[in-house]
Amino acid sequence: MTAIPGVFLTLAYRPFVDPIDAHRLWFLLLIPLALGVSITYKAVRTVDMRTYWRQVALMTLQIVFGIIALGAASYLVIQHLLPAVVPMR
Repeated sequence: MTAIPGVFLTLAYRPFVDPIDAHRLWFLLLIPLALGVSITYKAVRTVDMRTYWRQVALMTLQIVFGIIALGAASYLVIQHLLPAVVPMR
């Protein structure tokens, strides 16, 4: 069996087997995900296409700030409210 050079291994990218190494910056992937969802949803639901991009931008901001608010709320519940209600010994 011959060894495959490293150059050829990078050409065969397999998304589910070799995921992108984005462990430190994973939260930045929320922005393109929210933008893609907004573009798709508003393309189907918008009645007047003259306001399409404004609606997409608004929905993208709503999704991003909503996820940030959910993260902050879950942090407060888990770190502050839950220990006061159910004290651990």
